Amino acid sequence: MAGKGAAEEEVYVASIDQGTTSTRFIVYDRHAKPVASHQLEFKQHYPEAGWVEHDPMEIMESVKTCMAKALDKATVDGHNVEAGLKAIGITNQRETTVMWSKSTGLPLYNAIVWMDARTSPICRRLESELSGGRTHFVETCGLPISTYFSALKVLWLIENVDAVKNAVRAGDALFGTIDTWLIWNLTGGIDGKDRDGKQVFGQHVTDCSNASRTMLMNLKALDWDKPTLETLGIPAEILPKIISNSERIGVVASGFPLAGVPIAGCLGDQHAAMLGQLCQKGEAKSTYGTGAFILLNTGEEATQSSHGLLSTIAYKLGPSEPTNYALEGSIAIAGAAVQWLRDSLGIISTAAEIEKLAETVQDSGGIYFVPAFNGLFAPWWRDDARGICIGITRFTNKGHIARAVLESMCFQVNDVLSSMHKDAGEAGEVKSAEGEFLLRVDGGATVNNRLMQIQADLLGSPVVRPADIETTALGAAYAAGLAVGIWTKEQIFAGLHKENTTVFRPQLDETHRKKRADSWFKAVSRSFDLADLSL
Repeated sequence: MAGKGAAEEEVYVASIDQGTTSTRFIVYDRHAKPVASHQLEFKQHYPEAGWVEHDPMEIMESVKTCMAKALDKATVDGHNVEAGLKAIGITNQRETTVMWSKSTGLPLYNAIVWMDARTSPICRRLESELSGGRTHFVETCGLPISTYFSALKVLWLIENVDAVKNAVRAGDALFGTIDTWLIWNLTGGIDGKDRDGKQVFGQHVTDCSNASRTMLMNLKALDWDKPTLETLGIPAEILPKIISNSERIGVVASGFPLAGVPIAGCLGDQHAAMLGQLCQKGEAKSTYGTGAFILLNTGEEATQSSHGLLSTIAYKLGPSEPTNYALEGSIAIAGAAVQWLRDSLGIISTAAEIEKLAETVQDSGGIYFVPAFNGLFAPWWRDDARGICIGITRFTNKGHIARAVLESMCFQVNDVLSSMHKDAGEAGEVKSAEGEFLLRVDGGATVNNRLMQIQADLLGSPVVRPADIETTALGAAYAAGLAVGIWTKEQIFAGLHKENTTVFRPQLDETHRKKRADSWFKAVSRSFDLADLSL
């Protein structure tokens, strides 16, 4: 950036990154370098075993606080963000479902989180009633019937919560994933005002990547699928309008920090990470957060998986731009298992401590840990699985358990990549100059060098970590900056933000790798059919 003498020379783009356990707001300069950020954890509600909820009002408040605090930090550091901010992008935890009242603007129930498993009975019912069983909607939406997706959560709310049922009947209900809830509130809600005091109303929209995770969107048409809505009995009136990932959506209403700034980008977190990692056709990334999510960009054709993966959107960078599709493997529990060691077992007091603890042992001592807390997602899709730790002997100590928890993340990523290789085939993947498949990684857990080395060893391929591991927020900033003309698509994909990467190379021999994979498979198979163990 040229000198900061004149305020008009300062150009910034920001991201709201609303995750499963925390919210953050990051401000980037014109070179896509972060200049200020603020992050807040918020409360997780577990009303029953397998249930996970968030308070939508607390999430909204956390966004407001993060915006204000990041702005304060930027000002202290001499950045005039209020004058130079050109656009805000939004990225969010996907599938998490909010229903609220059109007339009061208040939630009708807590948000039901993506990993919540209460809809299992509805899944079983639909599987038995529908001619296609679990894969009845795969042809149109790319997804199997699973507790994971928003449509099932909407059905549960309509069937079990009177406030929702009555609001739907009265035409007063609005549905949204977290992106929709944030945009609706940020752009005015029920009775907002713009910077000049004129009345504005919230925009009820979602982007195509978030919509692709509801089980209700036709993947080819990028619109709500009418036959699916009719089959499930979900009224179209409650659904938001579907837009692309990069376009001007609305402006921030007064009452929020940065009123008047356009919201111009929106992507589900995993799709934003794909863009942040600059994944083009044939390239894959794995994000390690609460869960782990591996996506392979398959270009402008949706690929159907025959190995337990999902067909989804990668990104669509403008209303008239082509759609890029992806194969995705979703893992419910990755970093969440480390939180469990910290918060539920007290084996560590901070998440960062797990690396040191795991390094107190040479290996996992024959321990295999399968974190099927609420079932298993890709490629198994077993909601009857439950968490197990096997191979325990008198020799086992907490170092072995810590190491087995780290390894469980890597084994799960391997399972998904193995399916991905089969689905995409040799032709579907881009190799390095040395003929190797490279896995790009990002997300909070990737700061753990031990975890990254274990991943490379168990995968048998190099793992590449960027200097800025928060690629989710970066992807949302790219989309917003693109929409308002700060950057071109060519600049972004030419590596606007190329920095030093760290490469972890495999050090484990093939025989040992194969034995470990076989033992993991044995452990996973032992976790099935345990949901009805009595209390």
